[in-house]
Order: sequence, then structure tokens, then C-alpha cells
Amino acid sequence: MAAAGAPIARPLDVRWIHGSPSAKHNTDPDIQVHEYDEHTVILRQNKAINYEAPFLFLLFGAERAVLIDTGATAEAAYFPLRATVDALVEAWLARNPRDGYGLLVLHTHPHGDHVAGDGQFADRPATTLVGADLPTAWPYFGFDRDEEAVALVDLGGGRVLKCLATPGHHEAAVTYYDPWTGFLLTGDTVYPGRLYIDDWPAFRRTVERLVAFAGSHPVTHVLGCHIEMTREPGVDYPIRTTHQPDEPPLQLTPAHLDRIRAAVAELGDRPRRYPLDDLILWPSE
Repeated sequence: MAAAGAPIARPLDVRWIHGSPSAKHNTDPDIQVHEYDEHTVILRQNKAINYEAPFLFLLFGAERAVLIDTGATAEAAYFPLRATVDALVEAWLARNPRDGYGLLVLHTHPHGDHVAGDGQFADRPATTLVGADLPTAWPYFGFDRDEEAVALVDLGGGRVLKCLATPGHHEAAVTYYDPWTGFLLTGDTVYPGRLYIDDWPAFRRTVERLVAFAGSHPVTHVLGCHIEMTREPGVDYPIRTTHQPDEPPLQLTPAHLDRIRAAVAELGDRPRRYPLDDLILWPSE
């Protein structure tokens, strides 16, 4: 399944579940499953279960799959993540039979809405669960020795993720690049919403690194883990909103990285909340 040449920029032709006026009467699935291609799945948690409604990514290689992030809810009764992933793996293996297929669970960062479902995978066979915290995740990638390193995660069959340390939103934040799809998976560092920035100098360095990386790699879509904006430029939904009927698309582009860099440069050493059309820089005070 090795990718030949540059990845094809397929459209994300999907209407994401986005909550409902009454969470009590919501009839959406607990987890929306979108198969981007036969080896790539994007998941979204129902906003009626947790307003964060994070996106998760399941990527299949020839030897193992990787699940990036585990959502905002621990209880399988409300958020059946393992059952959903197991069904997707079973279906993939039915199309691509092989023995000893593994699952790797990684994270974009350790905030609770990205790691809550970890416990569902603690006893899963043939599974490696890597904690998201700095003392665990960064040694796994080798970032404790060299924060500028590009770590490789080999899923087999030529699908090798490139992983970057990208602190700013969180000290342990990691961004993943998938050459198969061209996805740049940026977690909460870049997405159509409020970019909460805990460490401004680190965020500035991260933005420079992402711009340079995207300039030297064929990026099809920049995909974060939330949607918090409306379609009106610069206007977000209120925090804890559980119904977002006017959401923009999840996917951003490398051009958005350039715009963020320009805004960061304009703000210099005086960070403040700064709305762009598709996102808002939101430094901590």
C-alpha cells in the first residue's frame, strides 16, 4: 500500500454531526465515522455527549493501525470508542487479511478531551498505548533528546508518519504528517477555532516550523481536532456550545499557517486575542 508520488487531495465530502438544539433529544450517533479512503478514517465525537466534540484519526498500515487521540469521555457506555475502532479494524482486516495485526494509540497532547478514552484500550490485545504526558510521549518519539527531531512511526507497507514536537498550546503537543493522505494533523495547535496558546514564544517557534515543514512536503489538508468557528469570518461559537449548525469545514490549508505566522509576527512580544477569518489566536493572560 505504499503511496506512489504526491498524495491526492481528495475533498472531505462530509457533513459533520454538530449537535442539536436539545442534547437530551439528540439522535446522532455517539461517534461519526467518515472513511476518507480505504485506509483512513476520521471520527468525531457527538456534541451531545461532550461539547468539545473532538476529532480522532484512525490510519491503517500494512502491519498495524494507529489511533490518534481517544476523545473526551471515558465511559464506553456513552462513548463506545474501542467497540467502534474494533469494528473498523475487523472490517479492514476482512478486506486485507493478515495475522498479528496491531494497534498503536498516540495523542496530539494530554488535555482531557484527547485522552479520556485511553482506559478503553488498556487491556486490548496487540495494542501499544503511549501516554500523552511529556515524560512518556516525548521519550517515545525521541524529543527528550532532540526537540527538533522528526520522529518516524512506521505502520508498514510504506505508510510512515512523520512526527514533530510542536509545543505552544501544550508543552507536550505533537503534530503528525501522513504522506499517504498528505494530512498534517495539528491537534489543538491549528484548527478552525480558538487557538489557546499557553506558551507564546514556543508557539511562535512551532508556527515557523509548521510553515517550513508544509513548504517542503505535499500537504493536502491541515486537520485539527475541533471546530469552534461559525461561517461568519472571525466569529466563533460561545464556549460550551452544544449546537453548531453553521460550522465551517474542518480542513484548513498551508495558507492558513502563513496567515498565522503573519499575525504572530504582527503581535510580536505583545500577544493578545487576534481574530482571523477562520480561527482566533487566543494567548493565555
